[in-house]
Amino acid sequence: MLRKIMTVIVMMAVITVSLQAQEGIRPQPKIWFGFSGAANLNSYTGTTQKLNSELFAPGAFHNGFGTGMYTSFLLEYRPNPVLGFMLNVGYDNKGGKFHTVMAPCNCPADLYAKISYFSIDPSIRIAPFASNFYMFFGAGYSYNLKSDFLYKQDLQEDVYSEFSDMQKNSWSTHIGIGYEIPLSTIDSPNQVNLSPFVMFKPYFGQDPRSIESWSISTLRVGVAIKFGKTKARKQEAPVYYTPVAPVTPVAPVVIERDVQFNVQVPATIPVRRVVKETFPLRNYLFFEKGSKEIPARYVRLSKEDALKFNEGQFVEPEPKDITHRSKRQLTVYRNVLNILGYRMRQNPALEVTLIGSSAGEGSALGLSYAESVKNYLVNTFGIGAYRIKTEGRNMPLNPSEQPGGTKYLTQLREGDRRVDIVSISGNLLAPLQISVIEQDPIDSRIFFKTEDGSKNIIKSWDLDITDEAGFVQHYGPFTKSLESVSGNAILKDKQKGTFKAVMTGKTKDGIVVRKESTFMLSKSDAPVEEGYRFSILFDFDKSTAVDSYDKFLTEVVAPLIKENGRVIIHGHTDIIGEEEYNNYLSTQRAQDVKNILEKALKNLGRNNVVFEVFGFGSDVNYAPFENNLPEERFYNRTVIIDIIPK
Repeated sequence: MLRKIMTVIVMMAVITVSLQAQEGIRPQPKIWFGFSGAANLNSYTGTTQKLNSELFAPGAFHNGFGTGMYTSFLLEYRPNPVLGFMLNVGYDNKGGKFHTVMAPCNCPADLYAKISYFSIDPSIRIAPFASNFYMFFGAGYSYNLKSDFLYKQDLQEDVYSEFSDMQKNSWSTHIGIGYEIPLSTIDSPNQVNLSPFVMFKPYFGQDPRSIESWSISTLRVGVAIKFGKTKARKQEAPVYYTPVAPVTPVAPVVIERDVQFNVQVPATIPVRRVVKETFPLRNYLFFEKGSKEIPARYVRLSKEDALKFNEGQFVEPEPKDITHRSKRQLTVYRNVLNILGYRMRQNPALEVTLIGSSAGEGSALGLSYAESVKNYLVNTFGIGAYRIKTEGRNMPLNPSEQPGGTKYLTQLREGDRRVDIVSISGNLLAPLQISVIEQDPIDSRIFFKTEDGSKNIIKSWDLDITDEAGFVQHYGPFTKSLESVSGNAILKDKQKGTFKAVMTGKTKDGIVVRKESTFMLSKSDAPVEEGYRFSILFDFDKSTAVDSYDKFLTEVVAPLIKENGRVIIHGHTDIIGEEEYNNYLSTQRAQDVKNILEKALKNLGRNNVVFEVFGFGSDVNYAPFENNLPEERFYNRTVIIDIIPK
């Protein structure tokens, strides 16, 4: 039983550790003190019969169980986050009851042990992941304080007396696990932890008496309260500034050589935002190699469910998805066949052409892909077969794989094994209007930029952010000149604060460069903000927006941008191709969109609009979607336009 309990506890502890976040750094005192309380689950093994010189039980008592109280004063020393030492000094009750035996008179007899000790338990403490989970093991010394017993037998008076031949001193071993739950704020110099723990003392050395074979094993389950204190590091006086624009660059503090360090800070940090997103439907349905069936990841309905399907179900936000930005959008895309069937059923005049391509395996296979899609629309949504034309091709009209190419062929061919949905009616593939609750939006991020007079002088750099109390958060190492950190992650549970950023860079010739900048952050007072988002999709390796997007940006997006407004445009690519080229391509795409919007705003007479343009390339830290499936990679070939509320 004890073994099963220990196994379950260890599994739970390991799972807890694997989920622990590591972005912030909590100050760790080296010396802790406190108190603990626990329940002893005492398991008796062996035999006892001679209770003392005056009482010899008619039958030998075997095995037993009982619970007792444990309380202690504790002291811990942790010279580093992994290794430490623990000392518990306390009161240890080992009471219990032996199994009932039958006396020769056929009368039940019971023996209750009421023994307790003064215990000293030193331990070695190990936190294997430098986390809140820890293990400990050690030896222990116990001094007997009480050795009473109660003997009960039917037809006789109860006997309350003391065991004879008790060992005053005993030695033991123990092993255990625990978990530190911080109760103080992360920036407090006075740290308080609540620490549930489990400890097991096997029967080795746990023989209460010098005669017979009675021994005790104890499983101790309890909780400790610990107190520790750290010294806040001395810090320079904070430098405050007043933002003169929604986004304020902070000038570098120090200039060394030709390297500069800039911090770009938003005027306020939004926490959550309801984004009204115009989400484009990718008109491709991808197939798997070796199969003519529609892949299982696409949502397919029964005839009954198809009658009830309505694309309006995607409009309202789902708070449970706030941490998975791409989850809701992919759900919309994977309903593309149902949205197509719904729109064709609503408008009987709409017609569609399905062009299947086999990625070089023959037009017949491509045609079979198109027929699979047609059969679903006809059989599930009742669309007339005459309204759906099908074609088969060896390669799609806009293939990803190029003649003579030798790299990334597997991913490129996954993107070319598809059905293109083509219609002369723009309404058939019109974007969906959906609402998304976004946690930690892009304009909540603090951008850190290293600039230099010569090209790529900095090889890598690290970032340390220190608050007023002297506590440090570390980020890096980085290799790109532009990186960002969530403002909410820096502030944590604070509403505002002043911080010092220290960039430590290493040049290609091995010289270490250190730059500093001070900035102030403040969270937005608005509980939930609203904004607009538009996504512009690009074909593989194309940087120029097509004419339809030019019209869409001019007539739909631009009118939503207010005078003195703020627009963030960020370009992305998939992971195919060289990193440097992807950065260039995403920047060109974002700049192309910006140029169209600027021209449209000029014609509308809208002035003083602040644009921020970023090209994130294939950086997975900023990618809107994963890169595992072809549709994810196609949606990553995008420019996202965020219209930020004032």
